[in-house]
Amino acid sequence: MTTPENGAPDPLKDLLDVLDLKPAGSAHITVGGPADGDRSTESDLAESDADIFIGRSQPMPNGRVFGGQVLAQSVMAAGRTVNDVAGATRRIHSLHGYFLRPGDSNHPIRFAVERLRDGHSFSARRVHAIQNGKPILSMITSFQAEAGGLDHQDSMPAAPDPESLRTLTEELAGFDDAPDASVWSKGKAIDLRHAEGAIYMRPGRHHAAQQSVWLRAMGEMPDDPLVHAAVLAYSSDYFLLEPALRRHGIAWSDPRLRAASLDHAMWFHRPGRADDWTLYTQSSPSASSGRGLGLGRMFNAEGILIASVAQEGMIRLKES
Repeated sequence: MTTPENGAPDPLKDLLDVLDLKPAGSAHITVGGPADGDRSTESDLAESDADIFIGRSQPMPNGRVFGGQVLAQSVMAAGRTVNDVAGATRRIHSLHGYFLRPGDSNHPIRFAVERLRDGHSFSARRVHAIQNGKPILSMITSFQAEAGGLDHQDSMPAAPDPESLRTLTEELAGFDDAPDASVWSKGKAIDLRHAEGAIYMRPGRHHAAQQSVWLRAMGEMPDDPLVHAAVLAYSSDYFLLEPALRRHGIAWSDPRLRAASLDHAMWFHRPGRADDWTLYTQSSPSASSGRGLGLGRMFNAEGILIASVAQEGMIRLKES
């Protein structure tokens, strides 16, 4: 997993390795319960059997797991338990998750998958990502066998050609002395190109609550639809809060900013490849009470709508 140029890990191969979860048998788990520090009662708890998987994390400078990584690993864990359902192949069509606690990137994560239901066409799974005996993410996913029916979609909006846009490395050139610049620009498994310019180091020129970003994996990926869905979920968490920041003229480097994802939902409408260019259009219809809402749509280069995304996040400005 190294590049010949400098011996550093190849970012995409490293990500695919992170998504290659290791089966760890099954377990009887206790789900639910009170908040930290409260006393539990029997009515707070639910017991269930679960398939267990273990995955490592990508190293992070601040030691906190990237939320998109846990989303992607949860997709992989759930999908692994759907492979053995008899009949036509079932692909993920939706996920709804809550980020409950920050994860530690220096320790592995256990994924407990509950098989909630396998119907004639749909399979539902609940995934708990667990560290130190506590959930850091709780997600419900649903998978469906391919079916016919009504078919329509929004039109893909106009956007510049991705090859005409600057890479993150080019966007952040000249900020070598900034401590976070290399974190944002180097070692990424995903090529990200902002149509309106990135807002990592400085605010955007126009305070509009919309933006478009082209993205694709930094290399060819295996022909596994589950892996492509997982990498699209991984990519979807990078900057869905940015339209809210852009609207208020705030850059990620602003020392007052405190931001974190709270929840994440994603609907997979049609198959898509994460190693092809994908246009991720985003907007923020509302920000209030220290929270911002981001909505996104993913189109492939041919204009096919492959996914829709929604996320609410904590966005706070610390008083100086």
